[in-house]
Amino acid sequence: MSLSDLRKSVSNALYRHVGRAHSQVQNHRSLPVDILENDTTYQVVFDAPGAEPDDVQVRYLEGTVKIRIERFRQFRERYEMRFPGRGMELDGEADLPTDAVVDPDAGTATLTETGTLRIDIPKDSAVENGDSDAETDTDSTTGTDQLAIDE
Repeated sequence: MSLSDLRKSVSNALYRHVGRAHSQVQNHRSLPVDILENDTTYQVVFDAPGAEPDDVQVRYLEGTVKIRIERFRQFRERYEMRFPGRGMELDGEADLPTDAVVDPDAGTATLTETGTLRIDIPKDSAVENGDSDAETDTDSTTGTDQLAIDE
């Protein structure tokens, strides 16, 4: 093995380790989020580049919207992975205002072609108008509401 080959081998190994470390940091850091509100709805917006609708899970639990994205790297013929820097398992969460009264069962999530995940959660007008009998159906085993993902 020549000195040039050794240098290239060490360089490739270091480059891959840096990429893996970067992707691990991305896996453990919450995705940035915007929370918007109008008279009838809260909208929670996450960046989800490279995600497909089947890759996304959206849950609502006690005033918090939680998402999990499990992306996959596509095999590219005639290419070698040099820097695996993108996190494949991404999480994000957003706390709605403490006074928010919503109907998570009526919520919808939309993943755009540009990789933006928009989650619309309508305000619960029955509860806001003083109807204390209004309830939210939750999964009794997990205590969460699964929101639909629309393409």
